[in-house]
Amino acid sequence: MMSENNEPRKRFLALDTATATLCVAVTENGKLIHEINASGERNHSVHLLPIIEQALQASGTAGNTLGGIAVGIGPGSYTGTRIAVSAAKTLAWAWDIPVFGVSSMHAMAYGGYVKGRADNVPLNVQYDNGDTGSGSDWIIPLLDARRGQAFTALFEAGEHSPVRLVPDGIRLMKDWVQHLAELLQQAEAAGNKPRMLWFVGETGLHGSEESLLPLKEICNVRVVPYDLEGRWTGFLGEERRSGEKDDIHSLIPNYTQLTEAEVNLRKSSEGGTR
Repeated sequence: MMSENNEPRKRFLALDTATATLCVAVTENGKLIHEINASGERNHSVHLLPIIEQALQASGTAGNTLGGIAVGIGPGSYTGTRIAVSAAKTLAWAWDIPVFGVSSMHAMAYGGYVKGRADNVPLNVQYDNGDTGSGSDWIIPLLDARRGQAFTALFEAGEHSPVRLVPDGIRLMKDWVQHLAELLQQAEAAGNKPRMLWFVGETGLHGSEESLLPLKEICNVRVVPYDLEGRWTGFLGEERRSGEKDDIHSLIPNYTQLTEAEVNLRKSSEGGTR
C-alpha cells in the first residue's frame, strides 16, 4: 500500500474506548508519534472524533496516508467498546485502509507490565515469598465488571508483546484467583513456574490483599494500578500488519456477555416456549 508520495504507509491510528479512558494514538514501526488519553466521565461518543482529528494534526498525519487503524474491541464497557469499533470501521472505509481489531485486555496487559517494570512505580500489593520461579512472568489484566466480576485474561511476558495463555472473559474474581492458583501449581509441576504474577489495570477492588491472598504463598505478586494508553493498541495492531486484516463489515466488539436487554429477551423467549 503506497501513499501519494510513493512512500510505504507506515503509521497507524490506534483507538480504544473500552475503559473509562478514551485512548487515541499515532504510532509508527513500534514508536509512539503522538498520543491523547482522556480520562474522566464516559462521554466517548462526543469527544472521540475531535480527539482523532487533534492527534492527526499534531502528528502531521493525513488519514488517507495511514497504513491502518488498530482498534480495541474489548472486552469492557458495552457502549464504550462499540464507539471505537464503529469509528474505526467508518474511517477505514472512508480512507480505504485496513482495520485490525486488538484485544483491550492484551493492550492493558502490555502497558501495565511495561509500567510495572519501570523504576520507581508505586505498587498496591507486593508479595515476595522468596520462591523464584524459572518461567516467564505472568500478566493478569483487570477491568471491573461489577457483582464481584472482572474482565480479565492471562498472558505470559514475551520477547516483545505479551503472549496469550487464557482467553479474554468475564470471570467471578474469587473463582478466577482459585483457577490461577491451580494453573500455578500445574506450571510448577512442569518446571516452568513464573517468576512473578503481575495484576494490572483496575486493581483497586480486585487487586486487594484479601482478594489475592490465596496466591501469595505460591508465587511472588505485584499489583500495578494502570489506566489504558493508546500506544499499546497501536503497537499490537502493527504486529498484525503482515497478517490478515479484519473485514470492515464483520468486525464486532468482544462483549463476552449478553446485555441486560438480551438476557431479559432470552428469558422471555424461553418462558414463552414452555
